[in-house]
Amino acid sequence: MAEKLKIVSLGGLNEIGKNMTVLEYGKDIIIVDCGLGFPEDDMYGVDLVIADMTYLAKNQDRIRGLFLTHGHEDHIGGIPYAMQQFNCPIHATRLTAGIVELKLEEHQIDHTVHILTHEAGEVVKAGCFQVEFIHVNHSIADAVAFAIRTPMGTVVMTGDFKIDAVAEDGMIDLARFGQLGNEGILALLCDSTNVERQGYTPSEKSVADNFDRQFSGCKERIIVTTFASNAFRLQSLITVAHKYGRKVAVTGRSMENILKVSTELGYLKIPAGTLVDISAIKQLPKNKIVIVSTGSQGENMSALYRMAFSGHRQVEIQAGDRVIISASAIPGNEKAIGRIINELYRKGADVVYDKLEGLHVSGHACQEELKIIHALLRPKFFIPVHGEQRHLQAHSRLAQTMGMEPKNIFISDIGQVLELTRTTCKFNGTVPAGKILVDGTGVGDVGSVVLRDRKHLAQDGMLVVVVNLSSEDGSVITGPDIISRGFVYVKENENLMEELRIVAAHAIDRCAQSGRSDWSVLKANIKNDLSGYLFKTTKRNPMILPVIMEI
Repeated sequence: MAEKLKIVSLGGLNEIGKNMTVLEYGKDIIIVDCGLGFPEDDMYGVDLVIADMTYLAKNQDRIRGLFLTHGHEDHIGGIPYAMQQFNCPIHATRLTAGIVELKLEEHQIDHTVHILTHEAGEVVKAGCFQVEFIHVNHSIADAVAFAIRTPMGTVVMTGDFKIDAVAEDGMIDLARFGQLGNEGILALLCDSTNVERQGYTPSEKSVADNFDRQFSGCKERIIVTTFASNAFRLQSLITVAHKYGRKVAVTGRSMENILKVSTELGYLKIPAGTLVDISAIKQLPKNKIVIVSTGSQGENMSALYRMAFSGHRQVEIQAGDRVIISASAIPGNEKAIGRIINELYRKGADVVYDKLEGLHVSGHACQEELKIIHALLRPKFFIPVHGEQRHLQAHSRLAQTMGMEPKNIFISDIGQVLELTRTTCKFNGTVPAGKILVDGTGVGDVGSVVLRDRKHLAQDGMLVVVVNLSSEDGSVITGPDIISRGFVYVKENENLMEELRIVAAHAIDRCAQSGRSDWSVLKANIKNDLSGYLFKTTKRNPMILPVIMEI
């Protein structure tokens, strides 16, 4: 049977984040991006989410390389976990490679990971694949798209991008996209994040102009929070601060890391004497300070959160502080951001976060920019990626307005296998895929059963019933004692606690009278009787854990 090109997304479809795509032909596999996602509201205690990489671990001897489009967490955050399951060369541009190296050091990855750096325009051979790096604009420097030549034809993966004619690092290489379109494109996998927005995404340069307006005439201390990875935004802040004679102090581990890497690699130009340690700000007048902080998404451990809730060692919010939130909320983070904004106002700060202030622009293409890419490439097949179902469907409709036949558009899902030949494209089977939850140092040990229990505990609380039985005749020595956690406050509900003890005692007596001393039966009786009684009297259903001990 003739070989076919297989494209499998292990993440980034029907979700925001954890982008990861696999291309496979014959005995060769390459991976594009390896990101993480953030936990949903009902994932209690979970720190982050990565893709299920079982399929790659089983086929690690066929993996020829991992190619990275840019250095955002949703595209590189899963690498430390991937490298513990399989090892392969990592190909990236300089800034992306620098961020990945830092990330691997933090995770203390034992074995050697080979990271190779490339410039836009380079072509890398990986098995039967040839991967060309193409410069694009995004909200981080050194972002690229890939033109991947395969035995079946050329596949273009845009990664995250927008079109910015006055970008700090130069405009997206539209000429190269046009050349590729003339050569013929088998399939296009294109970013769908902003497909619902009309028009064009504003330039990053517009943010710099608006920073100037906020700094001009301000006599108070300025605190700015933004995405740590946006070196262009950091450069704008540093330039404006220097213009108005302010010193810049940075707080937050991820911000400090990006600043270090960006400066070392030459992506940030910091005027001498502008940067100061956060501990030195107390010696400076208010109108001579800018604090750049993490926390634009309301993260609980971020620097801005600690400032707002008086938990930061060096900085406490003071009345009159101007706090600029230079970011938009990632879906699901609105409440967390709102909580911080309310607390900042409570402390007397002047909070600037309104979209009308123009202090943030997206890094993703809107409809008109997406149309330009479609028009230049004119692919045979189109696979929308990087978005929830509504984004993928909207991108499909947009492609159809550009003349694409609906039969040539494939809205896939994670784990689904797309098989392509020079003239055909179809779904054929699935591979293992899904969400692996990371909680502390545990990877994958929190599954659906554990999450269900955590949800149950969060919603209804828990009752523990403790009984000590005689090892000789099985009679009750002490108990039953009832311990409540997250259900009711015991001291204020002593009558209910006494009633529950009586119900549990009756369940134990019933077992004793029937002559059944099996602990599993005894536990089941206690649970059933207590849950029935509780639901009848309180309409609540706490988790009930009988603990039986022999003395």
